[in-house]
Amino acid sequence: MKFSDGMKHFKRAAARWGMFGSAWLVQRLPFRVVKVVMQCMIFIGFRLTIRLKSIAAETLDLAFGDEKSKEEKKMIIKQCFANFGRGLVEMMYYCFHPEKVRGVFAIEGKEHLDQALQQGKGVVAVTAHFGNFPLMQLAMAQYGYPVNVVIRRVRDEKIAEFAYQMMNKSAVKPIYATPRRACVQQIIQALRKNEIVFLLIDQNFGSDGGIFVDFFGRKSATATGPVVIADRTQAPIVPIFNISEPGDQHRIFIEPRFDLEPRPNQQEMLQVNVSRLTQVIERYIRRYPSEWGWMHRRWKSQPVEEGVRQRQESMNPIQQPS
Repeated sequence: MKFSDGMKHFKRAAARWGMFGSAWLVQRLPFRVVKVVMQCMIFIGFRLTIRLKSIAAETLDLAFGDEKSKEEKKMIIKQCFANFGRGLVEMMYYCFHPEKVRGVFAIEGKEHLDQALQQGKGVVAVTAHFGNFPLMQLAMAQYGYPVNVVIRRVRDEKIAEFAYQMMNKSAVKPIYATPRRACVQQIIQALRKNEIVFLLIDQNFGSDGGIFVDFFGRKSATATGPVVIADRTQAPIVPIFNISEPGDQHRIFIEPRFDLEPRPNQQEMLQVNVSRLTQVIERYIRRYPSEWGWMHRRWKSQPVEEGVRQRQESMNPIQQPS
């Protein structure tokens, strides 16, 4: 076995047992004790995650440039990691005690979601890796909303099984992003039952299947799923976000219904509306920068210039017939 493969196995095993051990503690200890353990874990983890801090610093520089000072960016990274650690522990705790989660959430704009559901076509809820978004979904399920969320499959089967069990306990129904055809079918089925389907569109989607829109002034590969689904099913789009507040509290913001702007052709319609949704996400990140997951290379994929693309195609000996 190669050293790199061995390290991958070691990291996955460490993550697995770290999660199981944390769950064991969270299940048995009072939350005030869990908070102390959480703070210790965050303190240690922040000092060990050198690579992730480097990615976060790089992403912040790309997003804000000189808009924010070096000290401001350092503080955002520190708060971002603290929120991430707090979020993991909170999510575990409330999965085991879902009846308590309503006590830590306030909701603004609930009427927008209720009005959208009255149409009977379900709701495409657009959100981001922002705040404690999994806990937000759990809270909304506890408020009585039928919640589904599209997620990626976890490579580690034991962690995947554990996560699936936790979601079932929290009444949040997962829809796996792959295979794509099955994912789309399950989304449509949920919408036909007048349920909510959460879609996150703030991470790099790659150059295959997405489109490039401006995000913090840079071209960003972005998923078109919410717009495609809403256009196909006529289900309303409702942007929903949440933030952390002092005293272990959280606040959910539900935006008014997002109406699609029609355009002469499908591609232009997707371009315009995905861009508009991305600007909604950017607005929240600019307002609450420490709530977003900066440990991700959002601008990793970039569009190939037309001239470069043509040169690449001319060098490819296997051409598709026109």
